[in-house]
Amino acid sequence: MKRRLAPLLLVMVVVEAGCAWQDWIDRTLITENVTGFWSGTVGPAIASVQLDLRQEGAKVTGTVRFLPGPVADPLEGGVAGDVFTFKGRRGGVSAELTVGGDENSGQMFGSFGKRPISLRRADPASVTDPPTR
Repeated sequence: MKRRLAPLLLVMVVVEAGCAWQDWIDRTLITENVTGFWSGTVGPAIASVQLDLRQEGAKVTGTVRFLPGPVADPLEGGVAGDVFTFKGRRGGVSAELTVGGDENSGQMFGSFGKRPISLRRADPASVTDPPTR
């Protein structure tokens, strides 16, 4: 009986290891480039937001700015597949977005709770601050 189970056990271990390898590849594969200037909105009626990003491999650095605020918060993040995640270095916000070419959408987390975020790649010269109310 033990002799019959040993080959079956070996096959199961090899198959499981192959599946784990594929998951590791999927998590480290970089399919999108988020470098550039992004503009969009957080949430219904929360804020306009701008991201200025630089990507090197899977690592992303840059700034996040909520308008009409004058201060940009440094951010650090990464890209795995088509998922872009980041955290503000000051700890105020974080987000997880799905990237599709020139569009990002997902969820942002901060003092305002969890809100949807939608961004489009833009030319920074064409984006102006919204009027203050």
